[in-house]
Amino acid sequence: MPSELRFSRSDSGQSTSERSVAGLRLARWCASNGWPVHPLAPGRKTPSANCRDCAAPGHTHTNCPCLSAGRWCHGFHAATLDYSRIEQWWTSNPALGVGVACGPADLVVIDIDAHTSELPSRDRLLPGIPIGDAVDLRGLRTGFHSLAVLAALRGETTPADDDSTLRVQTPSGGMHVWYRATDGRQWQCSAGSGRRALAWQVDVRAHGGYIVAPGTSTPAGTYKPLGQVRQPAPLPAWLAQELQRTGHLPAPHIPAPRPVPPRARQAVLAAGGGQDKTSRLLSALLAEVASCAHVAEGAGFSEKLNRAAYSLGGLVAAGHLTDSTAQEALKEAATAARPGQEQRSAQIIRSGMAAGAQRPLHLGGRR
Repeated sequence: MPSELRFSRSDSGQSTSERSVAGLRLARWCASNGWPVHPLAPGRKTPSANCRDCAAPGHTHTNCPCLSAGRWCHGFHAATLDYSRIEQWWTSNPALGVGVACGPADLVVIDIDAHTSELPSRDRLLPGIPIGDAVDLRGLRTGFHSLAVLAALRGETTPADDDSTLRVQTPSGGMHVWYRATDGRQWQCSAGSGRRALAWQVDVRAHGGYIVAPGTSTPAGTYKPLGQVRQPAPLPAWLAQELQRTGHLPAPHIPAPRPVPPRARQAVLAAGGGQDKTSRLLSALLAEVASCAHVAEGAGFSEKLNRAAYSLGGLVAAGHLTDSTAQEALKEAATAARPGQEQRSAQIIRSGMAAGAQRPLHLGGRR
């Protein structure tokens, strides 16, 4: 990183021309590392718009004339490594911040939040990993804590303490931990997806997203790199496994739904043979779990099994199904989808059913 961006003093004391030079140098430095850059709105961490049509219904980056004309628009879709374009953008607009398109740069950035807030339910703290009631969660307040718990469970160092890679302190007290994908897999964002999560208050920035470049300043403060490392290290194998487990890979096309296993079909028959709400729900949930057999990774198996177990726990509590029938059906569907992972599946089933039993699922909905 250029010496001018080592943050020896606050950016608030810089003149407009100094900020312009710093922004241009930062954008050039990012591009020199092979990280395509795009402008951020002045003083903000969000992309800058560049045409009125952006607010119009149906307007997308694919039909926007800005990009073909060399103007920035649509955030990371405009990201570039073209030095002449970079110079034009940042010299003509001195207040622009710098964003990096993670996908084209093969970056996987762990975005740790430090917002003190109420803890979620135990099944959402570490998605797919059951946390029993006996575990004392006092003291867990931020994403730093939930990520540290995940790392400890795997016997690894939390990314927040990984001084082998580029780490950036955010103005809000959080941290961006930069890694480099090396195996060609297109890791997906969880920020804004609503479907994926590595841990509570921990987002992932990868394909389909961007990250604020270290050195960018907002009224809240500057994104400051920590330590001496200024390059992202390769994504650790254990973290790649966790990202895969939590659905951060695109699911390939599934050619056809997998039949519900025989014992699971018996559970459907016991619930009414598919003719009422309970049996239709049961059939759909079990089929969703079984369908993961078509997808080796990125199918959201843990989430689907947990959801099915939670619903079946509610059906058992409401008297629509026996506990033994529900457990056997879930175990068979899980084994068919992920053979060799019976112990892990059993933990998810026990945890999900126990949680669901607290809220009986009646034909008309939970009460």
